[in-house]
Amino acid sequence: MENQKHLQPFFFILSLAMLGNIPLSMAKEVIQIPVGVVLDLNSSVGAIAESCMTTALLDFYAKHAHYQTKLHLLTRDSADDIVTAASEAWHMIKKENVQAIIGPQRSAEAKFVIELGRKTKVPIISFSATSPSLSPSHSPFFIRTAFDDSAQVKAIAAIIEAYGWLEVVLVYEDTDYGNGLIPYLVDAFQDVGARVPNRSAISLFSSDAEILKELGNLKSNISTRIFLVHMTASLGSKFFILAKKIGMMSEGYAWIVTEGLSTLLDPVSSEAMDSMEGVLGVRPHIPMTKCLEDFMIRWKKPNKMTAGLNLFGLWAYDTVWALAMAVEKVGTTSSSSMKHNTSRVINLATSETSKMGKNLLETIPSSKFQNLSGNFQLVKGQLEPSTFEIFNVIGSKERIIGYWIDQQKGLSRQLKYDNSEAEKSDVKRRLKQPIWPGDTTDQPATKKLRIGVPMKEGFNEFIKVENKNISGFAADVFFAALAKLPFPLPHDFLCFNGTYDELLYGIKATKYDAVVGDTTIVANRSLYVDFTLPYSESGVSMMARSYMSMALSDFYARNATYRTKLTLSVKNSSKDAVAPASAGYGCPQ
Repeated sequence: MENQKHLQPFFFILSLAMLGNIPLSMAKEVIQIPVGVVLDLNSSVGAIAESCMTTALLDFYAKHAHYQTKLHLLTRDSADDIVTAASEAWHMIKKENVQAIIGPQRSAEAKFVIELGRKTKVPIISFSATSPSLSPSHSPFFIRTAFDDSAQVKAIAAIIEAYGWLEVVLVYEDTDYGNGLIPYLVDAFQDVGARVPNRSAISLFSSDAEILKELGNLKSNISTRIFLVHMTASLGSKFFILAKKIGMMSEGYAWIVTEGLSTLLDPVSSEAMDSMEGVLGVRPHIPMTKCLEDFMIRWKKPNKMTAGLNLFGLWAYDTVWALAMAVEKVGTTSSSSMKHNTSRVINLATSETSKMGKNLLETIPSSKFQNLSGNFQLVKGQLEPSTFEIFNVIGSKERIIGYWIDQQKGLSRQLKYDNSEAEKSDVKRRLKQPIWPGDTTDQPATKKLRIGVPMKEGFNEFIKVENKNISGFAADVFFAALAKLPFPLPHDFLCFNGTYDELLYGIKATKYDAVVGDTTIVANRSLYVDFTLPYSESGVSMMARSYMSMALSDFYARNATYRTKLTLSVKNSSKDAVAPASAGYGCPQ
């Protein structure tokens, strides 16, 4: 018995030694799932995203060490080229048997890769292809773990309305990303009573001289100095440096940048940042949580990048977490159709790839969790929009001047909405005072419309200029129309003494923005101006009043001795008649 007691520890030690020779794969079986990643690794967005995704893998599996699946990321460089991006994606789908692809980085590249995903039934998950022209509802194998660009247009329109701007010039990148947002912006501006008198599409490959020429054209249009810029950081930083060079970052100008540039202000050079003094920007609000704060500290230590962490990096991080959770759910429930292999990445057959791809499409959208970018929840295949913050570039920093919370609440100075703000008649007071270009607090304004008015003799019932005042039927119609508008329309009347052809040609020559008067619609005039629909009936009704008035004047001029005199009381029988104005309107000369 005593010998047996001594032997027991010996056998226990021998058993441990034998266990040490057992392969780890027998102790724990892990399915590695190949996932393709397509990024422009030479860009700041691509480099930061790759670093965030690598960190996301380490963080996720440190927290979920018991998972039976593990993502294996295969990263390829798109080299900022559509063909290369598509080629790399196709190679990984066919040769590496990837179960999903994260990327590609740009909307133009994603357009082609999404089609490859549709044909091979491999999910394409992008955290940076934000153009509204790419829709998960139209592309069943496309998932966007980012906001659709169109989510920001209501916030931008609210800023336009708050400052009472009636015209905004759109300047945008001539790519799928740039062009995709323009229809949404135009519609949103129209909803708040603003119009887009001009657009400027600038190629990614434009030289400095070409951009300067386009800026010169915009500068020559002195009637509008309110600009909205929708570009990525690479083109946007160069654009603002040149805009400052030509004198368009001075007092009297206003610039707003969309999310594509405003979320990437860190990657732009110090020279570009200096040139953006006074710019307003709109970007999603990301709450500073303890989780995000810790990550930012950890991320900076091993990274020597000059560019700081940005929203796309946070979305890339959260994308890896969402995909890893979905793969674990799909992989464990359909493990019978997969090979368990821990020594290398598994290769699934084409049919298995299709099956897993379909399952992932059903699983990823149901993922809900709180992570670096805030609340991760997909609605209709893309990230659900949240609060937007409005900031003002001052020096090398951005100062938050307000928030756009939602369509019902609108703008607010504070993140926590105060119901009393809704009662403020001056909407711009819902934002803190910005510093505008030129280091001024004087708000840039839309130029007043220049309205040409004919000075003439006779037929004063239509239009009459007397002592710098304007009256008459045409003036009544014009001001009645203004009263129906939901916004003010600043304008100046400019009196003109010449022919009607010359007056109307002044619109084409940009001397006037419009003309108010009894201008007849004739063929040659219609070549260069547009007319309102006739607002009086054709025929003799309007002429009769004038002839009757002239007849009375002539009659009593010849019969001055008459002791009786007729007076005309003319009433308009039309039920749609416009009430006459109670006073004339000034006409500076």
